[in-house]
Amino acid sequence: MIIFAFLITAKISIFTLTAIKPIQSSDKSKKEQVEEMFDNISKRYDFLNHFLSLGIDKGWRKKAIAQLKPLQPKRILDVATGTGDLALEALSLNPTAIVGVDLSEGMLSMGRIKMQKKGCDHLISMVKGDSEKLLFEDNSFDACTVGFGVRNFENLDKGLAEIYRVLKPGAMLVVLEFSKPKAFPIKQLYQFYFSAILPLWGRLISKSQSAYTYLPESVKHFPDGQDFLNHLNQLGFKTTKVKSLSFGICSLYTGIK
Repeated sequence: MIIFAFLITAKISIFTLTAIKPIQSSDKSKKEQVEEMFDNISKRYDFLNHFLSLGIDKGWRKKAIAQLKPLQPKRILDVATGTGDLALEALSLNPTAIVGVDLSEGMLSMGRIKMQKKGCDHLISMVKGDSEKLLFEDNSFDACTVGFGVRNFENLDKGLAEIYRVLKPGAMLVVLEFSKPKAFPIKQLYQFYFSAILPLWGRLISKSQSAYTYLPESVKHFPDGQDFLNHLNQLGFKTTKVKSLSFGICSLYTGIK
């Protein structure tokens, strides 16, 4: 069950460093390739996400949003929002506005349909944008969430610095991201799944060979745990914390501006 959750909820994340792109032979930039990849799977994404994850991802999102309850933020930014699942969960905080930002217009379009059906499109706006060039003024938001998207930043520190810029002093950043399990036998099962099972599932489900080929690389090279906290600390975030979820498959990070 946890393995299926990992497969789909990861948003087909790809290697974070600019030296690695989803398709190395392509002349397109990593951002262009990421955008195209998510556009191609946008119509199938929500069904596959919730059906194959068996609801585990929903629990992770609830835990993430629970971190914000003591602050009761009124204006929330959701970076790499996809189709807006984390933004929807944030409605439990009774905010006045939530802005979801994503590179993929395909994912955003599906998200807008979802918001309209749920009658919350007046509270949640879905905006096409680049996490590394956020089109908002300094000190604009009371909180920011990122669900399984920081590994898609072409430049991790630049994206995090932009988030820091648009947060108000005292505002909180909450990040959900996949990490590398260290305990037996989860670590071994995890590695076997990535090397033997994931590519096959990727071809069958998404019709995108490159997406699921690069997912293992994104997890392998992402600076998880204390290493990610070090990035947050160096950019000025305070009281940074990390909590391991589901035997170390997922991590929940928080930091205060």
